[in-house]
Amino acid sequence: MHIINGIAHSDDQNKPITVISVRALEDYTLLLRFSTGETKTFNFAPLLNTGGFQPLRDENLFKTVYVEFGIPVWNNGEIDVAPEYLYQNGVRA
Repeated sequence: MHIINGIAHSDDQNKPITVISVRALEDYTLLLRFSTGETKTFNFAPLLNTGGFQPLRDENLFKTVYVEFGIPVWNNGEIDVAPEYLYQNGVRA
């Protein structure tokens, strides 16, 4: 048993964190709901000039984010970001 946000859970605490739902907000921000039950926002703007994320500078493409197998993806799965990274660096909503 483990406790998250004051709620006792009997499942495996070491289960990988996944994204249940995602929505693109203004200013390259994502609103994410995780398998932990938590909701967080993540400012994606600082990543837009790095490596494979550069195509997401196109706001229309950024807004097409969806969840595939618990991972936020864009462009038919060509661009993705680790749910654990979003969870660790996100801000509680």
